[in-house]
Amino acid sequence: MTFQQLKYAIGIAENGSFNKAAEKLFVSQPSLTAAIHDLEKELDIQIFNRNGRGVTLTQDGKEFLSNAKQLYLNYEAVIERYQKGNASKKKFGISTQHYSFALKSFVEMVKRFNTEEYEFAIRETKTKEVIEDVSSLKSQIGILYLSDFNRTIIQKMLNAKGLEFHPLIKCKAYVYIWKGHPLAKKKSISFEELSEYPCLSFEQDDNDSVYFAEEILSTNEYHRTIKTNDRASILNLMVGLNGYTLCSGIISEELNGPDYVVIPFKESDENINRVMEIGWISKKNFILGEVAKTYIDETKRYLGVK
Repeated sequence: MTFQQLKYAIGIAENGSFNKAAEKLFVSQPSLTAAIHDLEKELDIQIFNRNGRGVTLTQDGKEFLSNAKQLYLNYEAVIERYQKGNASKKKFGISTQHYSFALKSFVEMVKRFNTEEYEFAIRETKTKEVIEDVSSLKSQIGILYLSDFNRTIIQKMLNAKGLEFHPLIKCKAYVYIWKGHPLAKKKSISFEELSEYPCLSFEQDDNDSVYFAEEILSTNEYHRTIKTNDRASILNLMVGLNGYTLCSGIISEELNGPDYVVIPFKESDENINRVMEIGWISKKNFILGEVAKTYIDETKRYLGVK
C-alpha cells in the first residue's frame, strides 16, 4: 500500500466518480482504476461499489477511508513541516457550532497563509455534524462545548468515533440581545424576565436534540421558541422580534456588529447557570500540521488562554 494509492482512494470518494477523480488528480483513468484494483486486492476488501452513476463506499470502504484519511493527513503534516516547496494544494477545514470567535480565529489564521497554496473551509453546523465531519476527516478540527448535562452523551459519541476533546475555556451563560431590547440596560437577566420574549436557538436533529443543543440551558421550558440554522438569522430575529439567545458571552463585535450586547444570566434555585467547557475535537493521535496549530493558537489568543 502506498500513499499515492491512499490519495487516489480519497480523491475517488470525495468526487464520487473515477472520471472526476482522474481529472482532479491529473492521472489517467486506467492508471487510477489499476491502482485501486491493486489496493483492494492487497487489502482483500472491496472499497467501492461501482455503478453507472458513479461510485459509493462499501461498509469496509467507509472504515478504510476513515483510517486512510487520518494516515494521509498525518503524512501531509510531516511533509508540510520538513519538505519546503511542496507544489500540491493542501486542504484544511474546521467544523464548529455557531461561535463568532471560531470564525474570527479562522479569519486570522487564513491571513497567515497563502490561499493559492491552501484550500480552506469553515463549516458552522449542527453539533452531530461537527462530530461526524471530524470523524470522517472532512474537517481536521471541530469546535463544541461540554457541560455537566451533555458530557456523558457527547463524550460517549466522541469515544465511539475515535475522537478526543481538548479543553480551551470555561464560561457560564449570558443573555445575548440587541441594544434596543427592553432588557438591554439591566446588569443581569433572570429566566422569568425573559418569559415574554422568544428564545432563539440553533436547530438540531430531532432525536436527543436536547443533549446536542448549543444553548447551555436547553432543558428549561421555554414558552416562546424560534429555531434557525445560522447566526445571521438569529441576529435579525433579535432586532425584529426582541428575541434572545443564551451563549458563552464570547462575541466578536467586529463580525457581528456593534448593535448587540451580552448580559450575565441571573441564576436561581430552579434555573442553575451551568458551566460551559468549550474546546476543540480531533482524531486521536492526529498530528497537527502548521495550519491546524496556527488555528488553535489564534483561538487561544482570542480567548485569552495559554
